[in-house]
This record gives sequence, C-alpha cells and structure tokens, in this order.
Amino acid sequence: MNESKPMTYHPKSDFLHVMLERGFMADCTDLHGLDDALMAGVVPAYIGFDATAKSLHVGSLIQIMMFRWLQKTGHKPLVLMGGGTTKVGDPSFRADERPLLTEAQIAENIDGIKSVFSSYVTFGDSATDAVMVNNDEWLSGLNYLEFLRDIGRHFSVNRMLAFESVKSRIDREQSLSFLEFNYMILQAYDFMELNRRYGCLMQMGGSDQWGNIVNGIDLTRRVLDREVYGLTSHLLTTSDGKKMGKSADGAVWLNAAMRSPYEFWQFWRNTTDADVGRFLKLYTELPVDECDRLGGLEGQEINQAKITLANAVTTLAHGTEAAAAAEATAREVFEKGGIGDDLPTISLSRTDIGDGVSNAALFVLAGLAASGKEAKRLISGGGAKINDQTVSEIVIYTAEDITAGLKLSAGRKKHALVSLSD
Repeated sequence: MNESKPMTYHPKSDFLHVMLERGFMADCTDLHGLDDALMAGVVPAYIGFDATAKSLHVGSLIQIMMFRWLQKTGHKPLVLMGGGTTKVGDPSFRADERPLLTEAQIAENIDGIKSVFSSYVTFGDSATDAVMVNNDEWLSGLNYLEFLRDIGRHFSVNRMLAFESVKSRIDREQSLSFLEFNYMILQAYDFMELNRRYGCLMQMGGSDQWGNIVNGIDLTRRVLDREVYGLTSHLLTTSDGKKMGKSADGAVWLNAAMRSPYEFWQFWRNTTDADVGRFLKLYTELPVDECDRLGGLEGQEINQAKITLANAVTTLAHGTEAAAAAEATAREVFEKGGIGDDLPTISLSRTDIGDGVSNAALFVLAGLAASGKEAKRLISGGGAKINDQTVSEIVIYTAEDITAGLKLSAGRKKHALVSLSD
C-alpha cells in the first residue's frame, strides 16, 4: 500500500486541514478517500494505548491532541485500551522484550489512564462523544485454532518480517519472541473488530505503527470487504534530538498523582527556543498565526511565549486553576526567591526521620536526585540549596530542624518542599 503525500494535498474536511496546518500528519494511506469519508458524515476513529503504566506521558500527548481535534471537528474518538495486547507487548522499534504484566496490574493501569482522557475529550452517548473500549473483551476469548484458520491465513510472514519495526530488531540480532511477533496480528484484528462493532473507519497512531495499521486495513478489506483508512503522526523529538516525554528526572506523566501540575508546567516552561512555535501548534489550540508569531520571538521575549505554552498545555491537562497556581509558584520561586504554594512536597514523620536524615537523603526522597551518589555530587558541586542557601557538605537534619519546613533546590529549575507530618 502506497503512502499518500500530505504536503501536496489541500483537504476539504476540517479535521485533515487541522492535521496538515498544525504539523501533525506524517502519512495517510488514502488522503482523498479519507477526506471524502470525513465530509460524508461522522467518522469513528481509534488509537490504541497499551496499559503498561498507571498513566500516559507526554510522549502520547500528540495522539491525545489528535483525538481532541477529531472530536472538535465533528467526529467520534474510540479510545482503545489494550487490556489484551498489553499481555503480549508491542515490539515496535524496541531493543528488547517488554516485561509481562499480570491481569491485576493491567486493570490497575487502565484505571489510572482513564482519568487522563476526560481532560481532553468528552465521553457519552451522542454521535460524536468518545467511547473507551478494552480489546480484552474480544481477544481473551479467542479460540487459537479458529483464529489461526480464520485470521492467520491472511498474513504473510515474509511481509511481516519486512516491516521496519520487526526488521530493525532482527538486523541488530536482538531477540524477537513469537509472543511479540503475534502482536501485529492482534492489532490488525482490533481494527477489524472495531469496524464491525462501532463502524470504525480510521486508525491513527505514531509513524512507528504504520505496518500495524496497514495490516489492519488489509485484514478488514479481506474479511469484511470494507474500506478503512490509516493516518500517522510524526514521532516527535525535541530540537536537540531527545525523545519527547522524557526529562532529566524521568517520564513527564499526564496524571497529576505521578507528576505534579507544577512540575508539568515547568517542563513546558523549559522548552528550548527552537521548539516553542512547533509545540504551540501541536499541544495548544492557539491560532496558527499566533503560534508562528510567538515562536518567532527572540531574546527575553521568547520566555513569555514559553509561559504561554506552559499555561495552555497545563490548562488542558489539569485545569485553569492548576496552571495559574503553577505560574504563580514559578514567579514566587524564581523572581522573588520565595517558597511558593504549589511546589512538590514530601511529608516525613518523626519515625521516618528517626535519629536524623542527611541532606543527601532528603534530595533523593524529594525526587531531586536519582540516588545518594548523585545527591552527594550535587552537594559537592555547589548545585544544592536548602532554604536558598548553598550547602557544600553532608549535614544531618533532625525532626526539629524540619518542623518549619525546608525548601530544597537542585540547580535553578528543580525545587521541592520537605515538611513534618506530625
């Protein structure tokens, strides 16, 4: 199946216009056909999310925003939770096999992920309301022999081996288990089953999912004799080549329980100058002309554009109040040297502290250092502050020392509070 060339096409539908104008689209299996379908009526479309953690992170936000625009332009998001496929694991562009999770872990992760989506799309029963579906409903009940006979016969092993996501593993002589190899067949079956149950006409995903999407289109055509479509987004990296969704201290989770709104806001505030305009188009709903204007600012003016970006993205994820509180805390911390009300806080009991706890241990507990060794390097290098005073040696703090609270700072951008719980 040949990929359409999106840059040479001027779409009639609002959704494809947004995808092209704002820079989402990488490829589409049939732009003309999809455009016609989008103009003809409500198009149900799905994106799959495996339940490998209790939250999605910023790396998934580009697909979530595609869902948001899909609904805003009059179509129906089908949020597919991979309760079944998570038991197998997607091998796409991975260097190793995913660890297998128990059913209880998968269910717990799905519960955590559900809360993320309600900030971006509206769920309900109307024609364009989003629906959340779990592919465990149809995958776990499959009869293996019947599945091989009815579905497996439509797949060529030679063709599957040629997909880049599989080929890259084999070329590097890295293990690819038969369990993982079946993943692409299961994902193709998902597309067909969603078409059968919900009239799903389109699968969206990152460009690493191209092979899986094409398999689903072919299977749906062969078994159901129906035409469906695929659309992929770019796999986003920052201007310095880093994978989107990661920061120096780990994944940037979308769930507030795993990444505080202040830390989330600060991640976007720290965007490099070269990425501001692009990120405004992808992760906010500001008009494209305004995104271009803000992205073209230089010097100190670009910092205000970064604040606009941080406020807009945080508002979508956590609400207006959380964004305003995060900005106020940032100003308090950075401009006035204060503590701020919205900084990440850890609470220690007298039992936790015992006879005393070192400042290095406090930096680890607060998430400002990954290990005691890293914390000691931070302190010896002059990058650690407690209550805005540089600390250069290991000091032991008792419960009484923490009664009034401590503000920890690692460099200029990472801060946390330590309080006594009793």
